[in-house]
Amino acid sequence: MAESQDQLEIRFWLSDDSDIGPKSYSVATSIATLKESVLAQWPQDKDYGPRIVKDLKLISARKILENNRTVGKCQSPLCDLPGGVTTMHVVVQPPSVEKGLALLFTIFTLKVCQKSVLLLYSIYNLKM
Repeated sequence: MAESQDQLEIRFWLSDDSDIGPKSYSVATSIATLKESVLAQWPQDKDYGPRIVKDLKLISARKILENNRTVGKCQSPLCDLPGGVTTMHVVVQPPSVEKGLALLFTIFTLKVCQKSVLLLYSIYNLKM
């Protein structure tokens, strides 16, 4: 559980239904720092994985989190209840794949619902 209002417990959900965390982060922590933490804690036994921070995307409350934002600014009043654990979904973007193939890979690995697919289309700026 979170120790104070300045801390948030975050669990990172990976596409194979495993996770990293939960771990406590300050609400002032940047999303870029969270990605660095995920990269450092990535399970070594996985067949796939990010090589650099740029390969990662974090999704919370159906929104792609921007690197320059802080955890506190990304909180959702509906999803991030005080004292609870926030789950962020981790998407690994293959670095050398064309946008269309990267989108298909992302959809496959996330096992997402239809609404999330529309969100992923907007990430890659593809026309439907």
